[in-house]
Amino acid sequence: MNSDTAIFLAGVHKTFRSGLRRRRTRALRGLDLQVERGEIFGFLGPNGAGKTTTIKILVDLLRPDSGEVRILGRSSRDHRARQQLAYLPELPSFYDYLNPVELLNHLGRLAGLDRHTLKKRVPQLLERVGLDPAERRQLRKFSKGMLQRVGFAQAMLAEPEIYILDEPMGGLDPLGRRWAKELISELGKKGKTVFFSSHVLAEAEAVCSRVAFIHRGQRLAEGGLAELLQNDTDRWEILVQGSSVRNDTRVAAAGAAMNEAGEDTLLLVEGESELQQLLRCLLDGGHRVQAVNRQHRSLEDLFVGLMKQEARKPS
Repeated sequence: MNSDTAIFLAGVHKTFRSGLRRRRTRALRGLDLQVERGEIFGFLGPNGAGKTTTIKILVDLLRPDSGEVRILGRSSRDHRARQQLAYLPELPSFYDYLNPVELLNHLGRLAGLDRHTLKKRVPQLLERVGLDPAERRQLRKFSKGMLQRVGFAQAMLAEPEIYILDEPMGGLDPLGRRWAKELISELGKKGKTVFFSSHVLAEAEAVCSRVAFIHRGQRLAEGGLAELLQNDTDRWEILVQGSSVRNDTRVAAAGAAMNEAGEDTLLLVEGESELQQLLRCLLDGGHRVQAVNRQHRSLEDLFVGLMKQEARKPS
């Protein structure tokens, strides 16, 4: 751990006991994690992987059985560390008899903000999250998506250094998800550290600089997107002008899959030698090749591969 480390976990274990027989469930099994200042970090994994447990330990709502947890170099149990972070839970719960302005003013005063600052900042925040500053309806009358926007506003209220967001795009419609991704990117550009969990991998791929995969309480992989998604696939896309290639029997015999791409045709082939054979067929047939691209591996491809590796391990 160095001075640029925002979040640090080392050897973190957490076990829960439930039921009459007090059966043990191991939620975290020696989890190690390090997030640097200014990173947008995606904490990824399926439901039940241990993401929410980890987040609750980070914000000191749960205590680990063992291991080290630090926020900006301080223990996560130190109130000075918690003053530097904001937390948005997966299912935010507010005083639902208040309206958004009343709620943010109340939370702002608890955070130590003065009335003058709140009078200026609260309307700005509500506009930033797509809500009307003049809205006077009680929060109990808000939809889940609107409550999520209020949650983002309360997280940004005290302008902390670290944002810890648990499934922050849950309950949002497609436009709301796009807005949330833009907001997270904006926080990153301001030098803030954003740590968010998700089981929707495309969301993380759109905004993260680094990610970690967790499964059954253990880290499977961690790194930058460029590092993790390096093009080691051998699948190729060839864009061919026009539709005449679809009737070329020599191209069909080369084993390429064909898809319409507007007025043009997209061919898909796997393997370097198969690609070369297909290109020769296209050139011999007088077809115009517009582009040849190696297919990009996605986070979903990576995660599926990791899951298959885990499944082959002896239990």
